Amino acid sequence: MNNGQAPAPVDRSQMTAALNAGLALVPARTAVVTIDCHRGHLDPEVATMPVAPEVARAVVASVARLLETARAAGMPVVHVILQNRVLPDGTSEPMRNPFWAAVEGARQQLTPELESTISRHNIVGSLQTQLMPELGPAAGDIVINTKRRLSIYRDTDFELTLHELGVDTVVLVGINTNTCVMCAAFESLNRDLRTIVVAEGVHSMYGDDLHHFGLQNIARCLGWVLSLQEFEQKVEAARTAFVAG
Repeated sequence: MNNGQAPAPVDRSQMTAALNAGLALVPARTAVVTIDCHRGHLDPEVATMPVAPEVARAVVASVARLLETARAAGMPVVHVILQNRVLPDGTSEPMRNPFWAAVEGARQQLTPELESTISRHNIVGSLQTQLMPELGPAAGDIVINTKRRLSIYRDTDFELTLHELGVDTVVLVGINTNTCVMCAAFESLNRDLRTIVVAEGVHSMYGDDLHHFGLQNIARCLGWVLSLQEFEQKVEAARTAFVAG
């Protein structure tokens, strides 16, 4: 018994280190996918479901650096962005979800420390739905803005896009580690895609505890969690192998 206290994470660092060491990337078959890297999470001036300002700055800087590396290596970049429509009766789409409606009805917030709203989050046409300008979109990037729930696959053309690009590996970054990013990792695993998350490129408005939980769960159950430096090293190794070959 632990008297209701959360147990310390199990140490699986040996396993994850071995998996990371054995991972090789083929840039032409690897897509970098940004998930909800929009102003609704990452711009403190307008965010309706914000991460902490210092977290936003760090994530945007890391993702921008990652995208520069990816584009230079010829990796396709796909930005998936949540947008919520206002329904004919004047309510926004998230209010059709019973949990989200219950949170709003109880006058609670999903963010533990920062003010946020579910019903007014990322309404179609709002500033919040804009991709952070530091991240693009660059020429050649693909933008998918029909995401309505946590899933980047459900009722979007994301899976079709992956098929058209001919990729078998996805590199996931964005917000939130424990919800949309983890959902993407589950669904990518279920489609037999090689699934990678770059640790500095994700975080969570739900709190540091759930951010770290998300990384642990992904690394131990769903795919590879790399540091940004490890990702860059994998890309460089792929480039060197191509030149040598």
